[in-house]
Amino acid sequence: MKFLRHIASQVHRRHSSTGSPSALAALDTWIASDKKLVIHDTLRAEHLSSLYATLPTRDGSRKSYVPPRDGDHLGYGHHLVFFHPRNPESALRSDGTDADFCPPEPFTRRMWAGGKIEWHKPLLIGSGATSVSTIKSVDKKGFEKASPKVFVKQHIQFSNTEDEVCVEEERSHVYLSTPGNARTVRQVPDLPEAQFSFTYRPTPTTLFRFSALTFNGHYIHLDKAYAQTFEGYPERLVHGPLTALMLLEAFGFSTPGRTLKSLEYRAQNPLIVNRSIEICGAWEDADTVLVWATSEEGVVGMTGKIVLASG
Repeated sequence: MKFLRHIASQVHRRHSSTGSPSALAALDTWIASDKKLVIHDTLRAEHLSSLYATLPTRDGSRKSYVPPRDGDHLGYGHHLVFFHPRNPESALRSDGTDADFCPPEPFTRRMWAGGKIEWHKPLLIGSGATSVSTIKSVDKKGFEKASPKVFVKQHIQFSNTEDEVCVEEERSHVYLSTPGNARTVRQVPDLPEAQFSFTYRPTPTTLFRFSALTFNGHYIHLDKAYAQTFEGYPERLVHGPLTALMLLEAFGFSTPGRTLKSLEYRAQNPLIVNRSIEICGAWEDADTVLVWATSEEGVVGMTGKIVLASG
């Protein structure tokens, strides 16, 4: 209860100060400031073994388990469990998130909106690598209404030990100050008939493990009372990066051995823990695959497009 009261006081303070001149001035100052984060990491096979045990496509339950080995190519999207900030808990936001690239209060309620990943050259398991993160753009929307939002697009380059850029990524987050409330389902029309699919059921263990692998303390994935009381969801949410990774995994499970050029994806609706998710895909042309994730209620949680490398 003490935890819930603390969060409630934080939410009330943010909501009451959303439109204040000082809050808007602080936001504009933050937007104008230079922001850069450099992280060095080693793509350890031991860490990937924990990821493999978390993914239903790789844990040995659907096909024979193949352990990660030093020198092999890092799997598509597997860089997501590396290169995380290692901030002390005292430096985190009140909802458990890192403050890096997060706007100042009151715009701190974070949601993963989408992104794009491009692969230029494989990163190698067991090797050292570096990520360089900067802000590509910041957009303010809805400030003339009662629902201001700050959209932050982050650009990240992942380089090997020779400083060659191997992977580039854009991550889009939206930040709000208002507490959660009732939401309408966003409709996603005109999806094609699925040509392949993969169904799995993310449990609280799945969410805990992925949070641990990514060093992500966001309460929305870990604390049921927080997700219900302060975010307005029926239960804890599945991580956006996990769903994006499962789009790639389901394609690779169905069509192994293909070389990918890019994945572009967008979060459409929240996906909830303890409910089955079906990852579907259909070929748009010889080099393009449409992919999407649907809840057991038929709600589309994420859509994406995978482009294969030519040649």
